[in-house]
Order: sequence, then C-alpha cells, then structure tokens
Amino acid sequence: MTVYDELVARGLIAQVTDEEEIKKLINEGKAVFYIGFDPTADSLHVGHFMALCLMKRLQMAGNKPIALIGGGTAMIGDPSGRTDMRQMMTKETIAHNVECFKKQMSRFIDFGEDKALLVNNADWLMDLNYVELLREVGPHFSINRMLNAECYKQRMEKGLSFLEFNYMIMQSYDFYALFQKYGCNMQFGGDDQWSNMLGGTRLIHYKLGKDAYAMTINLLLNSEGKKMGKTQSGAVWLDPEKTSPFDFYQYWRNVADDDVLKCLRMLTFLPLEQIDEMDTWEGSQLNQAKEILAYELTKLVHGEEEAKKAQDSAKALFASGNAADMPEVVLTDDDFEEGSIGILRLLVKAGLAPSNGEARRNVEQGGVSVDGEKVTDPKAQLTKDTFAGDGVVLKRGKKKFMKIVLG
Repeated sequence: MTVYDELVARGLIAQVTDEEEIKKLINEGKAVFYIGFDPTADSLHVGHFMALCLMKRLQMAGNKPIALIGGGTAMIGDPSGRTDMRQMMTKETIAHNVECFKKQMSRFIDFGEDKALLVNNADWLMDLNYVELLREVGPHFSINRMLNAECYKQRMEKGLSFLEFNYMIMQSYDFYALFQKYGCNMQFGGDDQWSNMLGGTRLIHYKLGKDAYAMTINLLLNSEGKKMGKTQSGAVWLDPEKTSPFDFYQYWRNVADDDVLKCLRMLTFLPLEQIDEMDTWEGSQLNQAKEILAYELTKLVHGEEEAKKAQDSAKALFASGNAADMPEVVLTDDDFEEGSIGILRLLVKAGLAPSNGEARRNVEQGGVSVDGEKVTDPKAQLTKDTFAGDGVVLKRGKKKFMKIVLG
C-alpha cells in the first residue's frame, strides 16, 4: 500500500486539487508541505492533533514538513467556523504562545538538519507595505469569489469586519512566500480551510506561473457530527499542565463506541490490518479497543512512561476506587465556610460539574459518591477533616472522578 493509499484508507483525505500529482509527490517523498497553526493559546489541543499526526506520517515517508506558526495572521484572526470576531492579542502574548507551540511540536516532528522547518509568518507579513501589497496581490483576488467562501459565511450573518476579510489574502500570501523561500509545493489543512488554500495556489499560479497543490484533511468529528476535543471544562490540551496525562488518557478511554475505530485509524500509527481486525469487536472488546486508543495517543503526546502511569491509574481506580496518580484538586482554607464545604460547591470546584444547578441534578439522580459512598442530599456538607491524610475520591457518574486533598 502506498503512502497516499494509506491516507485514504485511514479516512484522512477530504479534498485535493490534483490527485495524481499529489499522489506522485507524496509517494516519492518529494512533497515539501506546510500546515499552519495560529498561536491563539499557549498550548496546542486535540483539534491540532490530526495535523501533527499527518506531518509525522509524511515525514516518516521521506517528505519534508514545514510547520508554519501564524505569528502574523494571529494579529488578524481566522474567521473560519466563527460567528463572532476573535479577541485581538498582543505581540507579547503571541510570542509566548509561539514558543509553547515549538516545544510541543518537537514531540511529533523531527526538526533535525534539513528534515523539517519551523517558521513564523510574522517574519514576512509584519513588514509588508500596504500599498505595495495591494498592487502585488490585489488584482488576483475576486471579491465575489471571496464572499462565497465557506470560511466567511457564518461571519457574514453578524457582520464580517474588513480586518477578518484580509485573512484569506494573508494565508494565500504565506503559501506564495513559502513557495519562493523554501520550494514549498503543497499545503495541507483542515477541510474548513479549503477556500484559503485555493487562494494560495491561484496566487502562485498568477504571480509565478508555477503549480502548487492543496489537500484538506477531514475534521475530527464524533458520530453526532460535533468536533472532538471538547469537555465540560473546555478543550483537551496537549500541555500536561493544562490537561494532565491522566485526564488526556481518560478522554480517549471514554469516546463513544461508534467513534473508537475511526479514531484508531485516523490518529494512531497502528497497522491498518490490526485495526481492521477490531471491526467485529463488541461489548468488553470495544472497551479494550478504547484502552488501546487511549494508551497509544497518550504515548504519542506525553511519552511511554506517562501513558503507562495513566493506564495503571485508570485500572487501579476502577478496581479499588482510588489511585495515587489520579488528577487532584487542592482545597485551601478559602474554600471552606466555618470548617466545611457543600457537595455542590465541591463538584464545581473539582470541575466535575459546570454549575451548581448541574451539580444538584447529579446529586439528586444518585450519580455522586465520595470514597465510594453515594451522596444524595444536595445540602450535604463535608468537613475539613474529611479530606485529611490522603484525601478522598470524588466521583460523578461512572467515569468522572477527582482526588480531593487539603493544601
């Protein structure tokens, strides 16, 4: 099976501009490709995971990845998939986020000599002269075509700012600049970036008379059509300080039955033959498949030692209701009123419920326990002594839990 055929078999490819040329470049290891990452936070998250895995796969096949950090485009903000305008960030915040991205990407991509590049589009975008840019690229962008682009449609309903309208031009200019600087002949990205990517191939063709190619990868959606990588408490981050290796493991361990094989194909490096054998698995076997998924992805992001620790902790938790390495919440004196804390406040503090109202429903429905003992009274109070020593395990439902200790 060729490299391209494997991408198809894993369900990764959504759209391509010229399949035969792209096949040839990828299979022969001649693709110099880039994927862009706008540094809108100080950590990459699960939404970036597919792109990072794709870069790793193609680099292993001899192709050269360019990780483009959008230090310049982040000053504008991508309107794709948005109904509101993104918050403007300072240069200092963007610079900090760029450094965080570099560190995390190194777990996936080998940035050794001539093996890969990591570049920041601020290096060329921030010095552009506005009038010169208009004269250079303006004639090659049709307003009618831009307004029909999928990435603008949602924002058009509430009002698309001129600032955001320029995002497509900036991203297209990136491809044009990378083509000239580094011989970059392909751009990959999420399926929601298709219009922006086509803008880049057209600009290269118009300005240089050369061909460049674009390929989008399927977004990571669950069986209900919603983007994966979100929890009640927010995004699932790759930074262990924001989402612990244990929580990361548990996220994948708890995916729906209908999603586990898709995730194994799209995100892991297990042989397709091994995954195909799981097609007939049911019941407890599917739980085993989820454990394999969780272990493989945690190993990719956090290393084998942390993956093993998370797996052992999860097994210990469900075997005995406690585990040394499970995620912790530390209570301070400020969390107690007259020496006690209410169960509802505790659930919210632990991130196991988003609000007191939701916490109340969880308690009244019998889904909350403290060290294995069910709590059914929403007015229940726990004294400070309850958390002395090794603390307690607070559990909501069958799979959400947190160790609560005193600071």
